[in-house]
Amino acid sequence: MRQDKKTKRHKLAQLISKVIAAAGVTALLAFPALAQVGAGPMPKNAEMRNYGGGWNCIFGYRLDGADCLAIKVPDNGYSTGYLYGTGWACRRGYEEVEGTSCRAILIPENAFLQSSGYDWQCERGYLKEKETCIPIVLPDKAYLTEYPSGSGWVCARGFTATAGACFETVVPKNGYLTHADYGAKWECERGFFENDGRCDPVALPANAFLGQDAFASGWRCRRGYERIDDACSTIKIPANAHLDLSGNGWRCDRSFQLSDGECVHGR
Repeated sequence: MRQDKKTKRHKLAQLISKVIAAAGVTALLAFPALAQVGAGPMPKNAEMRNYGGGWNCIFGYRLDGADCLAIKVPDNGYSTGYLYGTGWACRRGYEEVEGTSCRAILIPENAFLQSSGYDWQCERGYLKEKETCIPIVLPDKAYLTEYPSGSGWVCARGFTATAGACFETVVPKNGYLTHADYGAKWECERGFFENDGRCDPVALPANAFLGQDAFASGWRCRRGYERIDDACSTIKIPANAHLDLSGNGWRCDRSFQLSDGECVHGR
């Protein structure tokens, strides 16, 4: 019993040591942040903190040693009030230059300043090329997009973009145009499948029906039948088994397991 008490006291002492060590690390990590808070006599351009004691520099000033020095905000800039970074940022329509000044963003002809105020964008009908906006050459059967990237245009429905032009999409018999912007421009009607650019009819065997898509054969067997080559054959269900969820296969009943094609009692 005494040995157990000694072991518990030893473990408790170890836990307390770990907590103290962790607290010391936390204090060290927090020191840079605490150093931003003024301590000691309050200098000019400072104010008492509302909580926690100490003082802070007023807006437009930042801590430098034991003093609050004015942040030098360049023309077309404003004070952020943050304790990190330069303490200022450029106004909308200006960009920072080497952390010392704010330069007006040059906006080329046929462009406008973005809502963020930090970059420009070409007007509709123009594309950005380096530092200029060039007019979009719109091919026949095409229309402008709302996206500032890419070619700036897409072909009308029924036409496909090739080598900067719009060519009519050739749709085979028993096919139809899709509404997809990318990928296949046409697909085969139900009951037909794509084959070397054609829409060939699905050869439907006995005890089969058309599927919901035109992939592969385009058909599947009725419930109780399984596909063997290109035909639907009756499923031979062994004793103690039943059709599975698909209806095109079988599985053993509960408490039975498959063994050599039969369903036998599990062991």
